[in-house]
Amino acid sequence: MTVEAYGDRAAVHEEENDGFGTVRILPLDAKADADVVHGWVREPRAAFWGMNGLTKEQVREIYAHLDTLGTHHAYLAVRDGEPVGLLQTYEPEADRVSECYEVEPGDIGVHVLLAPAGPGGGRPGWSASLLAAFASYALIGLDRRRVVVDPDERNERATSRFLRQGFERGPVVVLPEIDLPDVYLPEKRARLAFLRRDAVFGR
Repeated sequence: MTVEAYGDRAAVHEEENDGFGTVRILPLDAKADADVVHGWVREPRAAFWGMNGLTKEQVREIYAHLDTLGTHHAYLAVRDGEPVGLLQTYEPEADRVSECYEVEPGDIGVHVLLAPAGPGGGRPGWSASLLAAFASYALIGLDRRRVVVDPDERNERATSRFLRQGFERGPVVVLPEIDLPDVYLPEKRARLAFLRRDAVFGR
């Protein structure tokens, strides 16, 4: 998709970061964004995302189904016209994570997948800037008190990144298997982590 095409799409959140660029968070279009998302989730680095081996059509169907839910939402993050990350938000009480911790009023669940660094290699400050934009949208844009994340326990890189971002380490829990006609999720050992709005924004 061209830069101009992304510019034509309304954002739910937009912010400028000096030295990084303008980040826009767009509601994911399951059809239009299928190529980009499939390119990310099929990579070995995205194994913990749980979509390795899926076809582009299967990925499209998953996000088309997600779009029918009122409790789970997917977004594409675009930096200066370039797609750079996938953000999913969900209501914890409508998710299996609610069986593993005490949900507080104002909680919002988040899943994050960042785009690969590309041929140039690492990009200092890239992850921190994107996670800051995601936190700003979740906590301020959606007016929530706390973000909860549940990366796979084995995904130490993701856990370390969240902790560096200011998240508090939570317990290791076992998210139960979900086996429904439209959704299948295997059991997962996850490390919970939490980010409170007052700790980031002081309000």
